[in-house]
Amino acid sequence: MPAVKTKSRSVSLKDLQRELEAGNDPARAAFFKRFFKCGPGEYGEGDAFRGGFTVPQIRALAKRYRHLSFEDTATLLDSKWHEDRQLALIHLVRLYERGTPPLRDKIHKLYLKQVGKGINNWDLVDGSAPQIVGVHLLEKRGASSGDPTLLDAWARDKNLWRRRVAILATFAFLKRGSFGETLRVAEALLGDREDLIHKAAGWMLREMGKREVAPLVAFLDRHAAAMPRTMLRYSLEKFPEKTRKSYLAARSRSG
Repeated sequence: MPAVKTKSRSVSLKDLQRELEAGNDPARAAFFKRFFKCGPGEYGEGDAFRGGFTVPQIRALAKRYRHLSFEDTATLLDSKWHEDRQLALIHLVRLYERGTPPLRDKIHKLYLKQVGKGINNWDLVDGSAPQIVGVHLLEKRGASSGDPTLLDAWARDKNLWRRRVAILATFAFLKRGSFGETLRVAEALLGDREDLIHKAAGWMLREMGKREVAPLVAFLDRHAAAMPRTMLRYSLEKFPEKTRKSYLAARSRSG
């Protein structure tokens, strides 16, 4: 595993690419390809890993290269390497948080374009969709570039990662006390066949319940019998055991 320098200095994209290249570790890369389901027919099919970096090391590199331009970051997001794209997304989140409205618009448009391409696994989505797509739609609600109906459209998209972005982006709304987006997208995903979507929807429902339990209870009373079991289990994690068993029993009776 490569040692990541911590001293901050002015560096270029080529410097960063050289440091990333030094992190190639074929043995660990093979493990990550199995972990992130990159085999034929799996959800991460074709993704490539360098293997030599931990997430904290990627974050440390992103911090050192915090002056990387938007254009260079966009180039990095086109890399075939998972870790390169992970670093690019960490940097885009930082750029978005501190950026001007025009830069935020550019980042949001780039992000939407890259979903299903450079943004093609659950860890890449989960660490960036709420902070970029969610915040952008929340703050521009009603504007053509920020219409939350994008989430409704993507919840029904054939691309797995667009659907995961749709539900994860609602986290930004939850943090502002707005629950309708999560409820609406979760309902649209009830018939989804992918376990990754069941987990994400259940997670967001659980987060909603941590903030206000009444809308979660209403959702469960209406949909528990038809919810995918994983989605239901995730949504129930903060409930008392007796309540969890009651909802799970209703799901079992429904077949």
